[in-house]
Amino acid sequence: MRDLHIVLAARSEKVFLEHYAEGRDEEWGRPIGQIAFDAGTLHDLRSVTKSIVSLLYADLAADPAREKITIGHALTMTLGMEWDENRPYSDPQNSEIAMENAPDRYRFILERPIIADPGSRWIYSGGSVALVGAIIERGCGKSLPDFAREALFAPLGIERFHWSAGGDGVASVASGLRLAAPDLLKIGQLLLRKGLWNGERIASEGWINASLTATISTPDGLGYGRLWFTGDAPAPAFAAPKSWYGGFGNGGQRLWLMPEADIAAVIYAGKYNAQDAWVTPTRVWREIILANFLNA
Repeated sequence: MRDLHIVLAARSEKVFLEHYAEGRDEEWGRPIGQIAFDAGTLHDLRSVTKSIVSLLYADLAADPAREKITIGHALTMTLGMEWDENRPYSDPQNSEIAMENAPDRYRFILERPIIADPGSRWIYSGGSVALVGAIIERGCGKSLPDFAREALFAPLGIERFHWSAGGDGVASVASGLRLAAPDLLKIGQLLLRKGLWNGERIASEGWINASLTATISTPDGLGYGRLWFTGDAPAPAFAAPKSWYGGFGNGGQRLWLMPEADIAAVIYAGKYNAQDAWVTPTRVWREIILANFLNA
């Protein structure tokens, strides 16, 4: 399939599908040419970054409408603030790009007009996750990449990663993380194990359960928890519906999880900014990965 870079899937921690291709790629919007992808290649996660961040956990506050906003609303993208990421990410009017270009990214986010009661409406928002990242940094006293290295990556044996930053030097919490496919697969397997890794507790089981529990519906009918999408595998794949969970990123980046079947799958692709970028990873998940499981 054109623009498909990497597919890596494991069941019960044993890889059963592995595919590496060659194709043109980008690093956070900057073309980096033709790449021969392999297990060591760092790849943009784009908005799968948001789902990884979910594992790490002034005057505007005087506005009564904004006083109702909580961290929970930021984690579930239900701030109720105007935000537009439907525009291409090459458009400076795209809200995430405008945030990155703003003199003060946090003021830019918090100044957005309130258009719905907090908690009542899902609006896809990189700004929501930027606020979560700021709270994490202020709480731990470290940059987000440094905290992620200490709290998540090092315990999983992830040594190589890159986190792109804006002009202000702040790491992009919404889309800037680059990981090799086997390392993203480790994060998926950590979630399947409810936060345990080699017998050690890396993340709270309660937090993971809450993160993967849908609290609101998206406009396209999926559920959304704490920075994770949720849904059911369609018939006739299974006799009874089986739930899946996913981190989705621009261009076709995916981390898919199906706990009931103990499957974690990584898909990297290069169809950045395309409206139909979801088609190929969804076909691979449904028609190749799940079909492989059924035939196993």
